[in-house]
Amino acid sequence: MLFPVYWMVNASLQPAGNTLRGGWFPLHPDFGGYAVALREQGRNLVTSLVVALGSVVLSLALAAPAAHALARFSLRGTRLVLLGVLVTQTVPGVVLANALHGAYADLGLLDSHLGLVLADSTAGVPFAIVVLHAFMRTLPGEIIDAARVDGAGRLRVFWSVVLPLSTNALVTAAVFTFLLAWSDVLFALTLTTTPSVRPVTLGIYQYLGAHTDQWNAVMATSVLAAVPAALLLVVSQRFVTAGATDGALR
Repeated sequence: MLFPVYWMVNASLQPAGNTLRGGWFPLHPDFGGYAVALREQGRNLVTSLVVALGSVVLSLALAAPAAHALARFSLRGTRLVLLGVLVTQTVPGVVLANALHGAYADLGLLDSHLGLVLADSTAGVPFAIVVLHAFMRTLPGEIIDAARVDGAGRLRVFWSVVLPLSTNALVTAAVFTFLLAWSDVLFALTLTTTPSVRPVTLGIYQYLGAHTDQWNAVMATSVLAAVPAALLLVVSQRFVTAGATDGALR
């Protein structure tokens, strides 16, 4: 599984036009591909970062209170709501993208960062609700009751008690929401028509062609696009592992 990653890095360090004839190791690395990638795809990398972070913020802002309400309040139809949330995950992305294109055209959201954030959040919000709900329902009710007895309102309990206790689950939901938005191609291809707002995934897609000879630049762009996701996973690994197992251990 690591061989394609190795070859991507190796090819990115080869001179232009030398990818197929390059050796197994870049004994004389050429960073020209990275210079071209940063010059031509730097703006797209920034766009991807803005859209992914915006999707994380919006998804958690909507999913956290929804998951807390579903986990703590005695509401009728909670299971039906959760089932509906899961069903939204089964809707093909191409169907949603086509529907959003028509709505965005009327609302003026095509070729905008906000439009991509909202579109990517359609996948991030349901996923975050499922993850956070599974964790929040395992939180000890005695802690919440004690905070209410001390005079804390529902909002204060949620902000000062529930969210700090749910750090692992929040990080887990944030990481996977970021990865969903970072790797998106379909929404970017459907909802953007100009280079002004173009994620790096779409930049790589449009880089490729029958007459592409700058494979070192293509591979360098792929390496640069993989670095943020890889760093995020390494940094948050401890939180993700705990968030995935704490609910089962409580």
